[in-house]
Amino acid sequence: MSAIFHAGISGYRGRMGRAVSQVLDARDDVVVAARFDWGETADISLCDVIIDFSTPDASVALAQAAAARGAPALVIGSTGMTPDQDAEILKASETVAIVKSGNFSLGVNVLIGLVQQAAQRLDAQEWDIEITESHHRRKVDAPSGTALMLGEAAAEGRSADLSDLRSPPYDGVQGERELGKIGFSSIRAGGVIGEHSVLFASEAEVLTLGHSAIDRSLFAKGAVAAAAWVRSRRPGLYDMQDVLGFRQA
Repeated sequence: MSAIFHAGISGYRGRMGRAVSQVLDARDDVVVAARFDWGETADISLCDVIIDFSTPDASVALAQAAAARGAPALVIGSTGMTPDQDAEILKASETVAIVKSGNFSLGVNVLIGLVQQAAQRLDAQEWDIEITESHHRRKVDAPSGTALMLGEAAAEGRSADLSDLRSPPYDGVQGERELGKIGFSSIRAGGVIGEHSVLFASEAEVLTLGHSAIDRSLFAKGAVAAAAWVRSRRPGLYDMQDVLGFRQA
């Protein structure tokens, strides 16, 4: 049996926070030492690791607090961060171990690898890339963090930065699609948990890679697996590719 560790949940009243609570409460090797939301005080010294699905501002504040005392390790799933907020998380990771990801699904992280490989092998001058994502009506950011991860993987496959290849949203008369660009489309409706597809299209054929989330618990289980992994790691900024062993040390 694995050694017992103490976990905290930031944003525990949210949909993901509640899912993480259910997964942690069902495990025998975890003691939930703190549950708190944005604006609430918590003794983070009680925790070996904190799983955070809150807001970008709350995540940054938590990372700064953890860095100030050199613990605990963090798993951050908040999306919609600005470049400045990302920089603050990176700075905190110099002192504490942090796993930060826009998606904790095993399937999605395999999809990311496949998208990178496909983009690497399909000529940018012949193959357009379009990324479509669907989520519930309550999601406030678009494109989703997962869609941006897929875009970054596609851009990396083409040896470029996503900021250089990202196409603006289609609206009105814009003329022909620019070669080599990566487009995004977002759908917000009902209670959709999360669907992502990456379309590679040439004049002669279409390749579509996709993933559908059926149960929200899959993200919570991935986040908890990340927490168990990162609690004993050296300071640094990690992602699910590290947790799953897909990236060489």
